[in-house]
Amino acid sequence: MSGVWVFKNGVVRLQDNPSVQGSSRRKVLVHVATNQVVTSYEVLERMLLPLGWERYYDDPDLFQFHKSSTVHLISLPKDFNKLKSMHLYDIVVKVRPNVFEVRDV
Repeated sequence: MSGVWVFKNGVVRLQDNPSVQGSSRRKVLVHVATNQVVTSYEVLERMLLPLGWERYYDDPDLFQFHKSSTVHLISLPKDFNKLKSMHLYDIVVKVRPNVFEVRDV
């Protein structure tokens, strides 16, 4: 992730680096063992369930997973097309190591 940290109105935010902005690299989530790109929530769910993750249905605006042996909760926008790189990295960090990785398209 490249960019510049900007402090404005008491809030610090990461702004995209202008030199990379034009290229707008898209990111994808890849299941490392199969080298399969996650293209839908159905695919993601099939990969997470065997790892002990369960679907949460509490919030109709979110697609959520929880693993009972951890405090981690993965919260994603209801629309798969609205996934951002921060959501992808959240999955990578919360699921055990080397299961998923984020790649540039």
